[in-house]
Amino acid sequence: MIPVEAYLDHAASTPARPEVVEAMLPWLAEHPGNPSGAHRLAREARRALDDARDAVAALVGADPGDVVFTSGGTEADNLAVDGVLGARGGVAVCGATEHPAVLDPVRLSGGVVVPTDAGGRIDADALAATLDAVADVRLVSVIAANNETGVVNDVPAVAALVVEHAPDAAVHTDAVQATAWLDLAAATEGAHLVSLTGHKFGGPKGAGALVLRDGATVAPVLRGGGQERERRSGTQNVPAIVGLGVAARLVATDRDAAAARVGALRDRLEAGLLAAVPDARRTVPGGVARTAGVAHVCVPGIESEALLFLLERDGISASAASSCASGAQEPSHVLAAMGVDRDAAVGSLRLSLGHGTTGAEVDHALAAIPAAVARLREHAR
Repeated sequence: MIPVEAYLDHAASTPARPEVVEAMLPWLAEHPGNPSGAHRLAREARRALDDARDAVAALVGADPGDVVFTSGGTEADNLAVDGVLGARGGVAVCGATEHPAVLDPVRLSGGVVVPTDAGGRIDADALAATLDAVADVRLVSVIAANNETGVVNDVPAVAALVVEHAPDAAVHTDAVQATAWLDLAAATEGAHLVSLTGHKFGGPKGAGALVLRDGATVAPVLRGGGQERERRSGTQNVPAIVGLGVAARLVATDRDAAAARVGALRDRLEAGLLAAVPDARRTVPGGVARTAGVAHVCVPGIESEALLFLLERDGISASAASSCASGAQEPSHVLAAMGVDRDAAVGSLRLSLGHGTTGAEVDHALAAIPAAVARLREHAR
């Protein structure tokens, strides 16, 4: 097995923090209670959920009763779109660089997708024109921080624009990638619904939340036992939710220091790659706000799939903002919306850092990536 010397895929999933694992273990091994029950063990499980609910609510700047636990960010996003439309009817609107967990439900519902600028931020003028032209808009979704590029949208400004042009619409933000790096209460101000998931900020996989603020309501997508105040049925994943709560408390405490440290590592990584790899370019234009954890570059003349294969052999775990469809590599919808040309987009590389990233990992990447690119270009001649 090839040892991992640099884990640079934190935007996909970041390792659970030791404190999170420690808090979860008793609920996996010693506490069988179902929080919907009435006996002592059930009450203990329910209190554990309440503690986690308090922590998530505080992180987002909401009331505990506003928190709906889900299986993760995808379910939270689906519940936001389908739940609002199910409760209120009407039309949903989103930007072209949204995560598919928002983009697909909006499209399937007959909603409207608004273009973005070259930085991948939703185009305010196009959004205003859409809201003026489309009748009965009931939901506008704007991603707080993009999952591929780390680009930050100005959610409060979008929310203010929605109030002006479509005052009956609710605003949803996918804050899955923002939680580890931004003050969510400020970054999502004005949004009625906020999605997040634990495994992006040191919590476990399988636990997320949709936070409903300012009287927002959703029709349930999962029906059954009526858990989560009739908004999401299904027995709650108590161990994972306990871990989610611990991660929420930890990230609220050390987020600013972590963002400063990791942001400096990201800048060093990005600058080193641009200096060492001919023709490489930063994907996001200068001056566009990004989260601290994502370095995104495009390298013309190579295919990211081949590059990732070589990097894995060098002990580097990373990802690309592209996918293979029917054997042909296609640029991601995010890069396409940003206007990145195809040759550059096919050679995209996302290196995402997290709370535990070290300088040694960055050094290893700066040695291995330029060598891998040079090898691929030599082979292509």
